Amino acid sequence: MKETDALKRKALKYKESGLTDYEIAEELNISKETATWLLTKGKEKKPEGDLKVGWRSIGVSPSRIGSISYALTDIIMEEIERRDIEVDVIVGIAINGIPYATYVAEELCLDLAVFRPHHEKSGAFCSNYATVAGKNIVLVDDVVGSGDTLKSAIKAVKAEKGNPVLCVCLLNKRSMNDVGGVPLRALIRARPL
Repeated sequence: MKETDALKRKALKYKESGLTDYEIAEELNISKETATWLLTKGKEKKPEGDLKVGWRSIGVSPSRIGSISYALTDIIMEEIERRDIEVDVIVGIAINGIPYATYVAEELCLDLAVFRPHHEKSGAFCSNYATVAGKNIVLVDDVVGSGDTLKSAIKAVKAEKGNPVLCVCLLNKRSMNDVGGVPLRALIRARPL
């Protein structure tokens, strides 16, 4: 219960700072429904099946982020060979996918693009990074829960005339091996039995 109380305090602090429920869910690596429940101070029925994921032990250390990214790179290289695909650009999904995507792009000597998701609209690619038009794309994020963020990113890639060929993440909370028809690989999969 202590951890739940701490999450409630964090959620309320983020809300007071101006973050939306969606942004709070992203920041805490929980579902939007769980974030909403935390913001009501537990007065509504608690959503079932969600996992709170904390990356602090990794996120505070660039060398640990690099090590995890190397494992993601290895998975991408395995998929490139197995599926006989080419990759041109690595897309980091803001916020938590960006550091991993940066290391992966560097390791594979590929361009880096950054996608900023939006909870109500399609989201946008940051103009200071590579474009995805006409390119084969690998999307990188930290956690896949509902898959909505990746679905939005895939839709945005296609709208820009890019070709999403693979999604990779650290943790997949889903039982599916694809998102919107694009293969999904993860370092770890967690799901209810």
